[in-house]
Amino acid sequence: MKNVISAHRVGLAFGGVLGLWHLAWSVMVALGIAQPFMDWILQLHMIELSYRVLPFAPLMALGLIIVTSAFGYIIGYVLGTLWNAVQK
Repeated sequence: MKNVISAHRVGLAFGGVLGLWHLAWSVMVALGIAQPFMDWILQLHMIELSYRVLPFAPLMALGLIIVTSAFGYIIGYVLGTLWNAVQK
């Protein structure tokens, strides 16, 4: 039996995950906790960079969420389509 999946649903799942991930990031920036979080994450990776998280900009945050959600949908759709192709 072939395991056919819905490429559309996989796209929605990937898009949703990426969109929610970047929504969480935008909330962290808005709350002012993004810089310490990034400092901690980079320290865990033994990386030291000179960077600065910019102030929260609602339209930029919305654009980030939309673009990453769309990109995630495309990735998921392509992966779902490839999965179905190799199942044949």
